Amino acid sequence: MFGKKKTKIEQPMTPEELSRYNDKKIADAQIERFHVSADSEYIVKYKKRKRILSIILGIALLILIILFIVSMLVTQWGDLIISVDSVGVKKGIILSEDPEFEDHSVSLSAEQIKDVTNITYSWLPTDLDTSENGEHNGEDYVAYTFYCKNNGQETLDYEATLEIIGVAKSADEAIRVMVYKNGEPAIYGKASYDDRRVAETDCTMFEDDETVMITTTEEFEVDEVDKYTIVIWVEGNDPECLDDIRNGHVRMRMLFDVLDDDAEPGFMEGVFH
Repeated sequence: MFGKKKTKIEQPMTPEELSRYNDKKIADAQIERFHVSADSEYIVKYKKRKRILSIILGIALLILIILFIVSMLVTQWGDLIISVDSVGVKKGIILSEDPEFEDHSVSLSAEQIKDVTNITYSWLPTDLDTSENGEHNGEDYVAYTFYCKNNGQETLDYEATLEIIGVAKSADEAIRVMVYKNGEPAIYGKASYDDRRVAETDCTMFEDDETVMITTTEEFEVDEVDKYTIVIWVEGNDPECLDDIRNGHVRMRMLFDVLDDDAEPGFMEGVFH
């Protein structure tokens, strides 16, 4: 006959067992806290690195935008920009304010003048083409003298086109543009407002509404230099010199375009102030 199963009597833990048990619990807790702490620290560092990287990228992008804006302003907003097309650059056409070409480029610019009033041709100095090089604006006119040189390896032909690239308040209706080429002057103005087929009495008519003039140089030899002076003013005797054009402006570009049947046309722009 079987008797009842004896109930197992739980023996109390010895001091040594209790110590090992407590050590294990403490160790497990520390390990758990260590992993949580390590994960948190990694996440914090990752977020910090990501934030710093975002700031650096943002600053770099802002700098690029600023440089782009400055470049656009510098390139587009001169009263008079002189530039060479891409073919001309390859062929060796260079520009300079210095007849000795100690400092040269493929682009030049005359700074703006502000608060001008109308004048007339007879008020202009008579030595505009010989007095100074580079920018020599007067109080009420733009005057700029520069040089174009064939610094390449072959004789070539080129066209220089002076064109209007910006107008406000129809100021171009009353301006005059005098272009000296190698000492020979010619004065240009927009066609009569009343009859677009007729030039004003004191000037040669613009080629069209946006093109002031075109000059061609053939057989431009290596090391040959052409000298140009461009003068711009508001002609007080023009019938369109009215209060309506007050505070207006006109911006121009002269592009040197090498005539090359084998190349694609184009241009490079830039400005030095």
